[in-house]
Amino acid sequence: MTRTDCTAHALHEALIKKEVSSKELVKAFYDRIDAVDGKTKAYLKLLKESALTQADAADQRIACGDAGPLTGIPIALKDNLCLEGVQTSCASKILEGFISPYDATVVSHLKSAGAVFLGKTNLDEFAMGSSNENSAFAATKNPWDLACVPGGSSGGSAAAVAASEAVFSLGSDTGGSIRQPASFCGVVGLKPTYGRVSRYGLVAFASSLDQIGPLTHDVRDAATVLNVISGHDGMDSTSADLAVPDMTESLSSKLTGLRIGIPKEYFIEGIDAEVSTAIEKAIAHYRALGAEIKEISLPHTDYAVATYYILATAEASSNLARYDGVRYGHRTANPKDLLEMYMQSRSEGFGPEVKRRIMIGTHVLSSGYYDAYYKKGQQVRTLIKQDFDTAFESVDYILTPTAPTAAFRSGEKTDDPLQMYLSDIFTISVNLAGLPALSMPCGFTKNGLPIGCQLIARPFDEAGLLKTAYSFEQAHDFHERRPQVV
Repeated sequence: MTRTDCTAHALHEALIKKEVSSKELVKAFYDRIDAVDGKTKAYLKLLKESALTQADAADQRIACGDAGPLTGIPIALKDNLCLEGVQTSCASKILEGFISPYDATVVSHLKSAGAVFLGKTNLDEFAMGSSNENSAFAATKNPWDLACVPGGSSGGSAAAVAASEAVFSLGSDTGGSIRQPASFCGVVGLKPTYGRVSRYGLVAFASSLDQIGPLTHDVRDAATVLNVISGHDGMDSTSADLAVPDMTESLSSKLTGLRIGIPKEYFIEGIDAEVSTAIEKAIAHYRALGAEIKEISLPHTDYAVATYYILATAEASSNLARYDGVRYGHRTANPKDLLEMYMQSRSEGFGPEVKRRIMIGTHVLSSGYYDAYYKKGQQVRTLIKQDFDTAFESVDYILTPTAPTAAFRSGEKTDDPLQMYLSDIFTISVNLAGLPALSMPCGFTKNGLPIGCQLIARPFDEAGLLKTAYSFEQAHDFHERRPQVV
């Protein structure tokens, strides 16, 4: 039987050596999905027919010696990324039945690279959530413990990789939605610098915060995928017109002279003791590798969650105004007039969390409150970015926990939105500042749940970020472990 728990670089080597074909790989992954996805519910839509066609084309490319590192590799897409001819639902009833008329830029890049699309993965509705319990269609489960959440909003993408239902997946990260589920599911999750990867074809949540990135088994795969999906795109006005270095070239375990900052504000009361212990061990390991460890301060950290939930909801309110039952998506049956059609279509189509955020966002943008909330939030965002600018004058990278706890149990925080929002307390500042950050496995709890460590870098220093993560990864086997539950 073909193994489905391998990295992309291992499978690439097997494909080149003709030890396996892409078509055989795709069939093996669908067998795996058939066996476990009833438990994990990682996927919303499978694409068997088109995937086998893509696999045949990939095998022909390989036979002709025209194979790149992702040619013939079976992958998954978060269902807020447009794939031409396929439903893009954002796990929302309001977009049920919407067929994308075009490909997202990242999808076009992956198609050109010869990757094979297995299906679209589950998420919190419109990427709004930290547990994947807000999907309109199913709640994804954590492959390490089916009683626990996989994190959110890219929970389906993280669970698919962790459960060996895809070699890698793409997710989106607005306030931690790649890194937090990566931490909960024991995989590598990379949020690139804002502007490094085109957002064209990503259904918008908060346009100044959203960024697309990979979830992978290891750091090398993350570097390989980032190579393919990065680059300037004229279809995205926020895309950075910068050269993209080969992210895999710098991967090594040498760190002598590197300065790593430890922000005192991230080691707070309430952080789980097992998480603290794992992070302390990671810090000690970097010190043993030759890195200089230095305590730093990010003084406006306490304001990050409040700032994020003002700015992100304001942008969400604006972005989601287009879903009105007129052009596409859900429309209520038999409205008596236009106003009722608008109101009922949105009321029926959006779930509770999306409605909550639209209402908050509409309030902070409303007359009389704009200056008190939205304008003030933008000013604090600038202060948070300045904190990082100052910190990076004395350190090269910043190390923190990815989340204050390991994966929590399903239903544990659904009745307390504030506690749910605090799940992203260590990831939100990175999006507000537009920085690149990566979560990697750094340990396990006594109950066998993964713990994630976050590394943060200067803008557009993904190559150095990946190298720093790689040096830790190569000394441990955390990334090689797979869940036994599914």
